[in-house]
Amino acid sequence: MAFLLSSTPSLMTEVVVRPMNGGNGLHSYSKNSTFQRKAIEAAKELINKAIAEKLDIKIFSSSNSFKIADLGCSVGTNTLLAVQNVIDAVERKFQSQGKSTQHPEFQVFFNDQASNDFNQLFTSIPPNIPYFAAGVPGSFHRRLFPNNSLHFVHSSCAAQWLSRVPEDVLDKSSPAWNKGRVHYSNSTPQVMKAFEDQFAEDMDNFMKLRAQEIVVGGLMALILPGRLNETPHTEAYLNKAFEQVESSLIDMAKKGIIREEKIDSFNIPIYFASLQEVESAVKRNGCFSIEIMENIPHEKPQPKVMSSTLRAGLEGTIKEHFGDEILDELFDTLVCNKLEESSLITESCKSVGLFVVLKRKPNE
Repeated sequence: MAFLLSSTPSLMTEVVVRPMNGGNGLHSYSKNSTFQRKAIEAAKELINKAIAEKLDIKIFSSSNSFKIADLGCSVGTNTLLAVQNVIDAVERKFQSQGKSTQHPEFQVFFNDQASNDFNQLFTSIPPNIPYFAAGVPGSFHRRLFPNNSLHFVHSSCAAQWLSRVPEDVLDKSSPAWNKGRVHYSNSTPQVMKAFEDQFAEDMDNFMKLRAQEIVVGGLMALILPGRLNETPHTEAYLNKAFEQVESSLIDMAKKGIIREEKIDSFNIPIYFASLQEVESAVKRNGCFSIEIMENIPHEKPQPKVMSSTLRAGLEGTIKEHFGDEILDELFDTLVCNKLEESSLITESCKSVGLFVVLKRKPNE
């Protein structure tokens, strides 16, 4: 999944788009996204359940075409697994109703930022796929599809990325200025509130846009890495992992490898929410009913694997802001070592995914 990062700390007028690492090389997302893949695998049976129990096949019987969008698809085979799980579940739904010969044609829209490596993605698609594939470039924080055109929307390990860094955390005159830090979880209450508010704003917008694009009766499945309700941000496993990136950059600044001012003007636009926060966004929107909402276990990878996962997601943005000469030392040495050293602490932290299935309600 690509994300947005402001490169102008005071005015927030310029946005730089940096996707996950493309290609198929050592540090690519396609080679370093098993953590994200396990979330898709963990949700498979819940996807089956949602489609078996909540999907009314009448919503697309007139067109005989079932349209699926995977938002924040990135590159590699994770997105292919996710959409195949949906297609298999829809076909089983038809079989269960004695209509195995009447299943629809499937069209799949793979969405991510325009700078995503779509070439690598489409190269990964095997021949003779049971659907028509198309790429849709653009941020899911904006409209992507015509009104009432989608029957199933899927998004995994993507909606935790914010549309931007909250303005206040980069404003030297604000109480929420996140000086000397690049993450929110171990910072001041004002910083955490700024990120919390930005996530709420982004989710409100996300729900509004998807309500326009999904047909009445259509489903949306969201998988977000997050935290348990009432769990402090400092006790969430992924926040602990991102804190090691922050700590490593601070160490580099102390050694004079990077300038402290570069840290002051840099924040990672990510937020790990709870189910309670997602539920609040759904209720504020009012266009969807909550069909399934639960936490799913998310296995913690070994420190070296987690370091590679972080690099695959952050390398482009780190390179843009700090230069590419620090990448190997930052991730392969400092972050990896800090994850090893903190393994006893992170062992007690919860690693969970948020799984939510929503159904588009009729317009009132």
